[in-house]
Amino acid sequence: MLRFTDSLTGEKVEFTPRDPGKASIYWCGPTVYDDPHLGHARSTLAFDVLVRYLRWSDYDVCAVSNITDIDDKIINRAAAEGSSEPEVAGRYEASFIGQMDRLNVAHPDLRPRATEYVDRMVEVIGDLVDRGTAYTTASGVYFDVDRLDDYGALVGRSVEDLREGAGARVEVDDDKDDPLDFALWKAAKPGEPTWDSPWGPGRPGWHIECVAMSLHLLGDGFDIHGGGDDLVFPHHENERAEALGCDRAFARHWVHNGMVQVDGEKMSKSLGNFTTLDDLLNTWDPRALRLLVLQTHYRRTMEVGSTTLDQSAAALARLDKFADRMAAADLPETGPDADVVARFRSAMDDDLGSPQALAVIFDAVRDANRALDAEDDATAAGLHAAATHLAGVLGLELGSAAAPARAVEDDVETAEIDDLVDQRLVAKAAKDYGRADRIRDKLTARGIVLEDSARGTSWHRG
Repeated sequence: MLRFTDSLTGEKVEFTPRDPGKASIYWCGPTVYDDPHLGHARSTLAFDVLVRYLRWSDYDVCAVSNITDIDDKIINRAAAEGSSEPEVAGRYEASFIGQMDRLNVAHPDLRPRATEYVDRMVEVIGDLVDRGTAYTTASGVYFDVDRLDDYGALVGRSVEDLREGAGARVEVDDDKDDPLDFALWKAAKPGEPTWDSPWGPGRPGWHIECVAMSLHLLGDGFDIHGGGDDLVFPHHENERAEALGCDRAFARHWVHNGMVQVDGEKMSKSLGNFTTLDDLLNTWDPRALRLLVLQTHYRRTMEVGSTTLDQSAAALARLDKFADRMAAADLPETGPDADVVARFRSAMDDDLGSPQALAVIFDAVRDANRALDAEDDATAAGLHAAATHLAGVLGLELGSAAAPARAVEDDVETAEIDDLVDQRLVAKAAKDYGRADRIRDKLTARGIVLEDSARGTSWHRG
């Protein structure tokens, strides 16, 4: 039985869906005003793994992730470059989806855009106003946080505690009754896109879009709402407040992934380490980033840098070599080793323990190689089937054919290494062990690791 940490309670809970055999999931997608960065990748991959695992566990999953295509940042970007908000949003939505495709992220079942749901947002805001949970001013419509008894529960703080630090995380506005009160509807400003509403022309606040979209598409009391833990407050707390303020059941469970550090520092534009995803994926195999995400528990801060990515790439190379070796061995057809599958399931059921699940896969790889060396093809086949199948559950495709196209110089280097390996085999066959050792030393100096077995010699980059 899958158990995960619910951010609202801070405790591990058993996943008991609203509808038996089904799972309804909503996670916050990007605000599309710039190219995607590592934080987008980490969060999206975390929920991609959750969706993949639930589907493998025979749940009928409906996965929804939105696109915020109207926001202050989009408006400012359009003004700065002399374009329109739809042009900016369209360009960076395409950029985001393109980079997620490179990471083998499965598309959500539904990808709603905020601008498609303004009418429904107006309906939700109207309900809040009618209930007295929201009030109007000259600058817009605001949610009254004092009308919700447990406002702050998701972040584990009282209203008084949050009020003390309100200026740091929420917009301060003299029109508001309380610094914590947040905008549901913003009155029109010159040069900004607007929609009609009962409170005059304007545009919706940020939080209301996710409430309108998630409840419309997944229904009241849907199973899981998530995103990066930087969204817990104010975004997710305010979403929760809006839904409860309408007397509607919102998410049954909350799941949040940890942040990203780049070379030991929290990723931010001000620190100059706001690395674009495109830059990273042009340098490293996209699968290496997925593997790095899997090696870090989803709730923990993930360290990204050239060292961690190189280590991940080296581990990926071992997996590819294993897959290629097994494919060349002409093993008998068989199903995945049942014990390996059971240990993988146990690891993932314990709060989506992907690092432990990966360890199960790597153990199966090691044991399969040993079985093949011992010419125990039946054992090797079952372990190979388990390792490749379970890697696929996590979104990892294995083997040299799954790697991105190499640059010409990489192809040349590979051909040179293959030639040296062949020369070493010829030298060994002629019992010229001195020459064979010199070739091995030459390859070692280039970072190449040779693995000799009864079935021949394979190599990988160390």
